[in-house]
Amino acid sequence: MSTQHVTLNRSGDKMPLMGFGCWKVENKDAEQLIYDAIKCGYRLFDNACDYGNEVEIGRGIARAIKDGLVKREELFVVTKLWNTFHSKDHVRPAFEKQRKELGLDYIDLYLIHFPVPLKYVAFDQAYPPGWYGVGQKKIQFERAPMHECWSEMEKLVDDGLARNIGISNFNVQAILDLLTYCKHKPATLQVEIHPYLPQKRLVEWVQAQEIHITAYSSFGPGSYVSLTDDGRSAEPLLQNDAISSIAQKKNKTPAQVLLRWAIERGIAVIPKSSHEERMKSNHDVFSWSLDDDDKKQIETLNKGLRFNNPDSYGFDLPLFS
Repeated sequence: MSTQHVTLNRSGDKMPLMGFGCWKVENKDAEQLIYDAIKCGYRLFDNACDYGNEVEIGRGIARAIKDGLVKREELFVVTKLWNTFHSKDHVRPAFEKQRKELGLDYIDLYLIHFPVPLKYVAFDQAYPPGWYGVGQKKIQFERAPMHECWSEMEKLVDDGLARNIGISNFNVQAILDLLTYCKHKPATLQVEIHPYLPQKRLVEWVQAQEIHITAYSSFGPGSYVSLTDDGRSAEPLLQNDAISSIAQKKNKTPAQVLLRWAIERGIAVIPKSSHEERMKSNHDVFSWSLDDDDKKQIETLNKGLRFNNPDSYGFDLPLFS
């Protein structure tokens, strides 16, 4: 059986390679869904302020702990700082609000969601704030330098509130800049990765810096059908002939093939499913492996096709260009 964890820099904490993503988890379903995922063996839960469901996620975690399904120290809870809270005065209040909503004494991994400092929005104005300020029709930036934001993130570690800190949606230039001044190196980078966008050089370079990678959107365009034209026009990876052929050969599902492909690159994955049988199936990626021919076949699917791109949402922000 292949390894199921990676060891994070500085803390030495073991982060599961298989997690459960909480984006687009409906509030009405969240508590039960998290409870069921814990029953299925998931121990890493990836959430964010922007998802707007942390209260319900926390209730699911609390019920599972109360019922003896799991101990708190066996869980690895991830959440993210939203763009409107990058100012040095707002990082900790945002973190504390999220920690309270999750009902936890500490967070295992706290990420900066995007390297995009937006104008502050108070909690009582809008929460989660989204990309636009209240009454605004375009995004507004704020003079909140990343070095000040990261320093506040480091204080969360020093005070024992966040076990680890990391980043999401950063490119190499942004990471390189951060590495010139950070006291605590990011433990992880979370980015979009799937066969249409394997990001080979980014992954290699980041891993060489002893920063672990988590992939989101492992199944490609499915989550973006309602958001972008690319999501609507791209062939679903779960229905791709090459992926389906490999799945049939291995007697696995296409989803399992896509998840296993990432894990064999040392990349953590955070799939979401609302069906218990799919949860169990997605989690079963450690007792088997892909052949070299399988991986070569998957490599041919690279289209450089990114789905989570703010510039595609009309935000006038070519973040990845």
